[in-house]
This record gives sequence, C-alpha cells and structure tokens, in this order.
Amino acid sequence: MTRALLAIALSFCAALAGAQTFPAKPVTLLITFPAGGPTDLAGRALAEATSKYLGQPVVVENRPGATGTLGAAALVNARPDGYTVSMIPITVLRLPHMENVAFDPMKDIRYVMGVSGYVFAVIVRADSPWKSMADLVAAAKAKPGEISYGSHGIGGSVHLATEEFSAAQGIKLNHIPYKGSADMLTSMLGGHLNVAVDSTGAVPHVAAGRARVLAVFTEKRAAVWPEVPTMMELGYGIVSTSPYGIGVPAATPPAVVKVLHDAFKKGLEDPIHTKMLERYNQPLWYLSSEDYTKWAREQYEKERVIIERLGLSKKK
Repeated sequence: MTRALLAIALSFCAALAGAQTFPAKPVTLLITFPAGGPTDLAGRALAEATSKYLGQPVVVENRPGATGTLGAAALVNARPDGYTVSMIPITVLRLPHMENVAFDPMKDIRYVMGVSGYVFAVIVRADSPWKSMADLVAAAKAKPGEISYGSHGIGGSVHLATEEFSAAQGIKLNHIPYKGSADMLTSMLGGHLNVAVDSTGAVPHVAAGRARVLAVFTEKRAAVWPEVPTMMELGYGIVSTSPYGIGVPAATPPAVVKVLHDAFKKGLEDPIHTKMLERYNQPLWYLSSEDYTKWAREQYEKERVIIERLGLSKKK
C-alpha cells in the first residue's frame, strides 16, 4: 500500500512539474479545413494571437478532408502532452453516428474551449438567372437532379441543412462535397458548380460583384449582408449554425489543459483574431472547458437523433 501511494505521489509530482514547464516548445494547431478558406484564416489568426500569451509559437498544420474530422482522428495517436491541439467542428460529434470512424468523441477528446461558428448562405454567381430562393426552387422542380450545389462535405451542417430544405420543398439537387470553402467557391465562380452553400468566405466575392447571396441560414439577418433574408423569413423553417472549438487528447493533464485554455482565451479575444472573425462575420462562441465538454455531450446525443430522423446512418 505504501509503495502504491508513493508511486501515485511521484506520478502526480511529475505531472505537476510537466505542467509548470509547459510549454517548452512550439504547439501545433490542426486546422481541419484547407488553406485559404475563412476557417483557415480565422484559425491562423487565433494561432498568431495565442502565441503572444502562450510563450511559444502556435504552428498551424492543415488536415482537410473527412468533413473536418481528421484532426479528431489525429488526437487518438497524438501524445497527451498539450503540444497537439485540434480544431473540433461539429461534424466530430455527428459523423460517428453516420459511419465508422477512427475516434470516439466522448472518450478520445478533452474539450478545451469553444471558439466560433459560421453564417451559412446560399450563393450563386452574379450572372446567375436565379435572383431569389423561389427562382432556385422553381428551376430545381423543372430540372430534377440537374442543379448542383456544393457543401463542405458529406454529413456537414451545410449538407444536412440543404437536404432538409430540398426534402421539404420536394426538389432534388445534385450534391457535390468539397474539402472547404476555397475549392467550392473557385468551382462555382468558374462555372463548374451552380450553387455554393457556404459560410461567409464568399464575403469578398459578393463585395466585388462576382457573386450573389439568395438567403442565409441564421436565425437573424447577417450583419455583413443585412439586405439578405433568412430562410426562416422566407417561410422555409430552417436555421443552421455550426459551432467549433479546440480539443486535445483525452489523457492530457488538467493543468496543461488550463494553460492552453487560458492562453487560447486571450488569443480568442485579441484584435488579431476578432478582426478576422468580423471580416467573415463569424461570431465569438466562447465556452469554458467545463461548459464546452457539457455542450459536446449534449450535442452528441442531438446529432444522433437528427441523423436517425434523416435516415443517414450508414454504420455497420
């Protein structure tokens, strides 16, 4: 018994010492979408700002694909020492209900902090014949399956919201998944995609007159596009947002998590980061480690219900 207690005490002291010296080298932030999109730009701004308060550089590494869940998968095999932090989009809590994945969001991740979210919008080229959602619905009814729309991947919030909308309107759209906003918008502006259902990565293109916004999925009108109606205003009854935060491997010591939380929170509130969020109309969505963990557990169950209702579960 004495030896066991001594071992526990030594282990605790070692963990405490490690936390007191953390971080002793750069920390890597995994951004789960491609470079150049609004999530990447906001994430890089957060990394830059947080570096000022962490005492070590926060280095960005992009891990796009799998609807934003490759970062969560990477945490399974990462050392739980605080040096690998990943963006955690809502799809991390959704995809496990749809297919077999390499991680368990309730066992493999320690949730550090809520960060932000998105304003989703239905976007077309400026020369599109569709001036409203009613125009788009009429065209889709006339040409079932011929009008293509892009999303951030199968099972993403955009995909689910658009499929729910299509089912309610009795139309069939051709879904084309992309790794992120940059690729999707390039395809739409190049004439290879009819509609981009995207976050506000389209803001510069709309401002430059290259694209037009038909509607937004937020509960209230977006500040960046006050003239654009919401899907609720138009009578479609759909609201969709997609919060994201950051997480680390589940076995990361609490003291290390606190160091990360405190530094990232300061980075979250730093003008370097907040100005980038304002540029793309992304709201602050701060949640403490405790609150973010509680939200993740509740949202995980909500996602299960949604996936079952839409009949999208493909797990075997």
